[in-house]
Amino acid sequence: MLKETLARMADTGVTVEDIEFLLLDGTGLQNGMDQREAWLQMMEAGQALGASSLTVACADPDVDRFGDHLAQMTHDGRAYGIVPTLEPIAYQAVRSIPQAAGLARRAGCQIVVDALHFNRFGGTLDELAAAADTVPLVQLCDGPAVGAADRAGLVTESRSERGVPGEGDFDLAAMLSALPETVPVSVETPSDSRVAAQGELAWAKTLKAAADSVLAPLDTTALTRSKK
Repeated sequence: MLKETLARMADTGVTVEDIEFLLLDGTGLQNGMDQREAWLQMMEAGQALGASSLTVACADPDVDRFGDHLAQMTHDGRAYGIVPTLEPIAYQAVRSIPQAAGLARRAGCQIVVDALHFNRFGGTLDELAAAADTVPLVQLCDGPAVGAADRAGLVTESRSERGVPGEGDFDLAAMLSALPETVPVSVETPSDSRVAAQGELAWAKTLKAAADSVLAPLDTTALTRSKK
């Protein structure tokens, strides 16, 4: 599969920026294997794909222990040219921008900002601006201003029913404006119902067009600033 993926990348010119996803829960195990062994295998595959980051999240109730594991991951990643990016998630142990940025700075790595979780844990633009130096990637989606009242609902929304960028209540323009113009943008918008209705290719095209619409005004603003 790796060989075929590399061949498709060469044919299309598509490159890989980030690989995911590793959830550290403090058990020391990942899919039946030692967690360090798991992330080393991920880093080896990521290096072959040309990736520069690996997304990780914290489900460990002992956040200090998680910080130690994150530091070890960061150390290990240097041999592969891969930096861990900690994602604060609304229903996990690390669920705020300041908390994630503090752990990342301590470990020497970075954080990734997801629009859904940013809105669900009540992140602020000031928090985002203060942590901007640690953010190499932002993930776009959209949704209603008020999320589910329980963890199960938050998980379902996150994993299988997100909204198209620009079609919900999230202020994506403000969020993006709090970050450097050079930060890469990805679209993380899983929707089981929309994929079933439209098909995978049509859904991908819908998301690409939506992301372009969200970003276009920001590109114009950046151009105006540069001319001034």
